[in-house]
Amino acid sequence: MPSALTDADLERLDELLAGAPAPLQPLDVVALDGFLCGVLVQPQRIGLAQWLPAALDIEKGIVPEDVDTPWLAEVTRLIERHHDALRTQLAEGSFDPLLPAEAVDAPDEDPDLPTPSRVLSRWVAGFAHAAEQFPALAELPDDRVADALDRIWRHLPAASEYERDARDALNRERPVATLEAAIEDLVAAVVEISEQTEAARYRVAQRRRDTPKVGRNDPCPCRSGKKFKACCGKAAV
Repeated sequence: MPSALTDADLERLDELLAGAPAPLQPLDVVALDGFLCGVLVQPQRIGLAQWLPAALDIEKGIVPEDVDTPWLAEVTRLIERHHDALRTQLAEGSFDPLLPAEAVDAPDEDPDLPTPSRVLSRWVAGFAHAAEQFPALAELPDDRVADALDRIWRHLPAASEYERDARDALNRERPVATLEAAIEDLVAAVVEISEQTEAARYRVAQRRRDTPKVGRNDPCPCRSGKKFKACCGKAAV
């Protein structure tokens, strides 16, 4: 079982991210936690080489070849450990999202964002970054996934009157008045998505043959004029 990061590990990871060498603009540790969950619940498995650049550079998603090697090695090791621990926790049906010490300020254009959502918004912004980088999740024709995503997106500032009305309607139908209730519902929504996408994520593609299958009584492909079973097929017996 992957070892979860200790508090000291998380503090070190936060320091490394905050001190990232230019021109990198990485996620902070809270948004990174949401981002990794957003990667893990995708309907296909996303490899480290695909998602790490998007975590370390939110603007371009590119890690320069001349980036500081010791920094990159240490930050990658910690992030990968956290990713693997989260994967195990999601498979077990629960996880503890990393949260900021206090609520973030709501943008002026969305002053009605509830206090619990202000606390969760940075984590959800990281999850949303993963959904933007890997859009297969949001494109799934699954109402259960769509409903769970709505419960996650409600913690982001509304970008339009439509989004604000949709959020307010959801908050009336499924209220999360306290931070504890909001966290519980957020975790449940992420786990529900993970469960709905699990089959697709671990589906093994059927092996495709480059040439048609040859029957035992068919002419041998080597053109000897013999039947396959009496020629090259003997080697397969």
